[in-house]
Amino acid sequence: MITKHELPILEYDDTSLEVIAPNHDITELKLPEKCLFAFLSDEVHEYAKAHHAEVVEELITFSHPVKIYVLHEGDEDICLVQSIVGAPASAMILDSLIACGCKKIIATGSCGVLDEIPENVFLVPTKALRDEGISYHYLPASRSIALDEEPVAAIENCFKKHNLPFITCTTWTTDGFFRETKDMVQYRLKEGCRVVEMECAALAACSRKRGAKFGQFLFTGDSLANVHEYDARDFGCDSHAKALQIGLDILATWED
Repeated sequence: MITKHELPILEYDDTSLEVIAPNHDITELKLPEKCLFAFLSDEVHEYAKAHHAEVVEELITFSHPVKIYVLHEGDEDICLVQSIVGAPASAMILDSLIACGCKKIIATGSCGVLDEIPENVFLVPTKALRDEGISYHYLPASRSIALDEEPVAAIENCFKKHNLPFITCTTWTTDGFFRETKDMVQYRLKEGCRVVEMECAALAACSRKRGAKFGQFLFTGDSLANVHEYDARDFGCDSHAKALQIGLDILATWED
C-alpha cells in the first residue's frame, strides 16, 4: 500500500514489487556473503590486482563499469567493490550486490568533520541523519537511521583488537555537497552530528530493506569546523590503504 503525502519524497510503497529487479541483468551471479563496499579510489583496484582477485562481473552504469571483485583468501571468499560516490548511485550498486548474495556488508570511506577533529582519524557511525533522498524509497520516513548493532560491534572489536583509536558518532548523510551552508553545518553540529558524508544513511536503509546487515567506518578528511574558512586538507588520502586492510580484517573476523 502506498503511504501518500503532499511531499513526494515522503510517500512510500511497502508492498508492491519493483518493475526492475536489482539483479535483472545478472540473475546468474552468485556472490560471497561478505562484502567490503569501499570509497577508496584506486586503492581497491591496486589491491585487487596485487592479490589476484577475480573480476566476476562488471556492473554497467552510464558513467563507467563498476568491477565486482572476489578475493580468494583464507577460509572464505570476500566480495570487494569500489563504489561510485553519492547516495543514489551507491545504493543502486549495493542493492544489486545484495540481490546476488551479499548479506554482511562493511563500507568505508572519508568524511568531512563539523568540529575540531584531526585528519585521518577513524570513526564508527552508530546513527545516520537521513538528509538525502534514496533512503526514503527503501524505508518509511524518519529523521535518522540507527546502524545495525552486529556489524557495529564487529567494527569496534576489530579496532580494539589492533589497539586502534576510534570515535563513535552520528553522521550527517547529505546529497548536497555544495549546499552544506554555514548555518546548516552549525545546526547539524548542535543536533549531534560530528561528521558529514554522502552515503551512510542510504546504504543502511537499502541493506535493512533487503535483509542484509550493514556497518560502516569512516576516516576524517576535509574540515568544515571553521565555517568561514573551509579546509580541504588532503581528504584523508593517507588512510586509504589502512582502511582497506581494516575493512577486510573486520569481515574476516565477523562471526554470527
